Amino acid sequence: MYKTPRYLGIAELMAIKLFRHPLFLVGLAIRLVLISIADPYAAFTWYVPFMESTLTDFSLDPWQGYLDAEGDQQAFPYGYVMWLILLPLTSLFSIIGLEGYFGYATTLLAVDALLLYVLKKFLNIRNQLLLVAYWLSPIVIFATYWLGFNDLIPVTLLCCGLYAFRQQKPILSGVLCAAAVSAKLSMVLPIPFLVIYLFRTRSVRHLWKGFAVGLSCGLVAFIGPFLLSAAGMVMLFKNPEMQKTYEFAIAISDSVKVYILPLAYLFMLYVAWQVRRITFELFYAILSIAFLLVLLCTPAAPGWFLWFIPLVLGFLAHGKLQDTIVITLFSLVYVISVFLIAEQPVLLGTTLATDTANTFRKLAGTHGINLLNTGLLALGLVIALRIWRGAVSENDYFRLSRKPVVLGVAGDSGAGKDFLVDGLIDLFGKHSSVHISGDDYHLWDRHKPMWQVLTHLNPKANDLERFAKDLMALIDGKSISSRHYDHEIGKMTLPRVLDSNDFILASGLHTMHLPILRNCYDLSIYLDIDEDLRRYFKIERDVKQRGHTLEKVLASIKKRERDSEKFVRPQAEYADLVLSLKPANPEVFNSIDEHNQLRLKLVVVSRLGMNEESLKRVLVGICGLYVDMNVSEEKNEIALTIEGDTTGEDIALAAKSLFSEILEFLDYSPKWKDGVSGLMQLVVLSHINQSLSRRLL
Repeated sequence: MYKTPRYLGIAELMAIKLFRHPLFLVGLAIRLVLISIADPYAAFTWYVPFMESTLTDFSLDPWQGYLDAEGDQQAFPYGYVMWLILLPLTSLFSIIGLEGYFGYATTLLAVDALLLYVLKKFLNIRNQLLLVAYWLSPIVIFATYWLGFNDLIPVTLLCCGLYAFRQQKPILSGVLCAAAVSAKLSMVLPIPFLVIYLFRTRSVRHLWKGFAVGLSCGLVAFIGPFLLSAAGMVMLFKNPEMQKTYEFAIAISDSVKVYILPLAYLFMLYVAWQVRRITFELFYAILSIAFLLVLLCTPAAPGWFLWFIPLVLGFLAHGKLQDTIVITLFSLVYVISVFLIAEQPVLLGTTLATDTANTFRKLAGTHGINLLNTGLLALGLVIALRIWRGAVSENDYFRLSRKPVVLGVAGDSGAGKDFLVDGLIDLFGKHSSVHISGDDYHLWDRHKPMWQVLTHLNPKANDLERFAKDLMALIDGKSISSRHYDHEIGKMTLPRVLDSNDFILASGLHTMHLPILRNCYDLSIYLDIDEDLRRYFKIERDVKQRGHTLEKVLASIKKRERDSEKFVRPQAEYADLVLSLKPANPEVFNSIDEHNQLRLKLVVVSRLGMNEESLKRVLVGICGLYVDMNVSEEKNEIALTIEGDTTGEDIALAAKSLFSEILEFLDYSPKWKDGVSGLMQLVVLSHINQSLSRRLL
């Protein structure tokens, strides 16, 4: 019995199952039968003669050699990559005495299987659905093995490029995208969408240099030599397919026309640019609509429909039965309409296919064929609308990306507000976050005499009105000018510009003091730290980090106690989430040293109350922690007490198990912390997920 090696990953195991699936074997059998019995017109008229001419009189400019031999100038309007991919097997089959077509078809079969594997690797789609929707797709089988078109090659290169990008291999992605363009010029269409995705999504923006290098080098290597071939340029630009771009037009006057295809394409680029931050799923859905519009806005060649199939799979993976039915109808209407209008293959040495097509063509008549084309257009528009509604406009990320995610963090001095904010920024990424601190809105420097009258825990000592205006400006997408309070010198710096971002984190002593501030937050958090622990942390911070004397810190704590009790602590009742850090052993403060470390426990009080049971399960099952949960129906609160040690890796795994969809909001490499710090990250992220779900209602 075959045993799978232990070192194989989940993706490899799924691929093994994929290629053993009965549906795969059925699709493979259909392909092999068609390769054996059908001689496609396009392959035998254009592509195979061109490749055989290359073998007869080999040249690094095969286009010129083919035209010199009086070959058809429509034969091979493709670049070097298409030629190089088809060359090895075509040569091998010719050497062993078989027709060049078998080498051509075997190459397409290998590319077909490769595309199936790549789609499985980077789309979250079940094996059975993938095999039915792609491997048994009438469009893929009919266009490739019945009509002989080679569009699978550039489409596979494009999908490999997208997969490489998804794997954070930008240079390889750029090279593969350039190879796709070399294989077929139309593959340049997705590149502007990928560029928009790069620049609108800050978490992947750092990949742009690598992608630009790979794309530039690939274009120079693959496209540059082709541009030097005069015959190649003739085949490319005098090919009838190039003129289809201009056939669908609206006449404004006798001398002015509006071309619909460029108009639709530019409109989709604008739509993509308008999305505040694009996830890969959104990018993939928008790209599928753009490709579909290209098909609908031109009298597309039958092979062009292959471009759309791999892209629509991303939609089908999360779609409904109705979507599968509509796409199936679209595929069947495509096969029937193309069968009636395209040149049919020689079947077992006979004209049976052509004669059958002619018979049905006469029966259908011109009106029947045009009605089929109308139905194909109508179904295509329905698919585009369903993708827009199901994968774009109803996508949670698309709706949430129109407004920044706003978090408010309040707590007493030394409660760990900046510590929590820094941990959240480690998840979201500095490129996607902006932090507005209440300390920057103190009315006076530390050395001003007013501090002898008021403490900064008193709201009157802070410009909360400006804090609220600046916060609302950031939420509105505007930039603000803000000073920064330097704790080391006790003075304000010169004003600096803060730009709005995807995540706005507002922290301070009074972030929930005003009702208007409380209404700004998607999630409000109060840090209710144990008083002895807060005193310990404040002394550690102010003495060791900020350079204050111990006597001064203790005096400050005593002086501020009244204002803390009056102004800061009451804010806890307005918070959606209260996080309390407590020592696991209250006696530990008497003996903290290198041998007796401070161990903490986290108490979480939630007023959102939706997935605390799931949170408890992963904390126990994945992180190995002790969790006690109490529900207070009177206060409408759920309290979790969490104790134990855990690692950032376990916490990341718990997050993926709990809410994988919200991970799209995070940085490409989020930094999960160990211990209590990581637990706070996880708990806050869990409640962000709940609050954002509430925003969609």
